[in-house]
Amino acid sequence: MLREQPCPPTVYFDGACPLCAREIAMYRRQPGADRVQWVDVAGCEAGAIGPDLTREAAMARLHLRRTDGHLVSGAQAFIEMWRALPRWAWLGRLLDNRPCLWALEGGYRAFLVVRRSWRRA
Repeated sequence: MLREQPCPPTVYFDGACPLCAREIAMYRRQPGADRVQWVDVAGCEAGAIGPDLTREAAMARLHLRRTDGHLVSGAQAFIEMWRALPRWAWLGRLLDNRPCLWALEGGYRAFLVVRRSWRRA
């Protein structure tokens, strides 16, 4: 009997945002990044985005699909991404609690307002 291989965690990011693209490029150079699937939603085929996520939603904020298929976004997506990268896992574990997530999400939402002016067309 063949067992189905679990899907790797998948990060959906806006590669048309210069700051976002630089940050994701840094994460992609980290050890363990080859065990994460990275999808630039600004330039990918529609099928690469997967179920339950539109391109518009994926462009609006960072999303991550967990290995179980569950989709998270914003601060929770950063926590999950950090936990998937060995050098960053400590930060993901440290900040994975309600007060930290609340503060991170607030900061991320503020960043998203400013980001609109940086994003390439």
